[in-house]
Amino acid sequence: MTDPHLFIRTQTKIARPSLVPELKLHLATEIAPIWRATQTELDNAGVPPPYWAFCWPGGQALTRFLIDQPHWVKGKRVLDFAAGSGISGIAAAKMKAAHVTVAEIDEVAVTAIALNAKLNKVTVDIVTEDLVGRRDLGFDIVLAGDVCYERPMAERVFAWFAALADAGVTVLMGDPGRAYLPRKGLVEMARYQVPTSTELEDKDMRLTLVWRITSGAEA
Repeated sequence: MTDPHLFIRTQTKIARPSLVPELKLHLATEIAPIWRATQTELDNAGVPPPYWAFCWPGGQALTRFLIDQPHWVKGKRVLDFAAGSGISGIAAAKMKAAHVTVAEIDEVAVTAIALNAKLNKVTVDIVTEDLVGRRDLGFDIVLAGDVCYERPMAERVFAWFAALADAGVTVLMGDPGRAYLPRKGLVEMARYQVPTSTELEDKDMRLTLVWRITSGAEA
């Protein structure tokens, strides 16, 4: 993709997520046009699907939780992992986290995160390297939304989350009941009914839980 800024600005609109109207993001208002536009790029240059352009239920629920209970991130060093639009990291910054790092390997998503952070008048650091398995990062809390949609991803990530929890790092995750949610090592923190689009989900409202990961998480 030659100009991700142009792609984002032409394929999205500034909108407020339904469960988190305090924030503004560059979001696709319809799935089909942006997916068709990105499919052309996929065919030509291997650009990933635009997951960053939608505010998924897990990310919305986790972000709602942080805004409602800002003590979880206030004054903390925060990592927003597999950040997508960057919504949870942006919320953490607004809730006065000491420092926020947003990790995302999709280069177009990285541009979207930067635009979204500017839109919400916060500063976040963005990293594009794969951090899974690293235990020397120095974060107090790790945030993750909707990471259980594929088995390899869930198994790899949750082994890391459990190791971080063992080391004293707080790990919070939002999940709307994805197929590969771990069977153990989860403590429920909150639950929300999140409005969704039937273009993306199998229903227009999804019960979504915020979990704290403990040692022994197993996909």
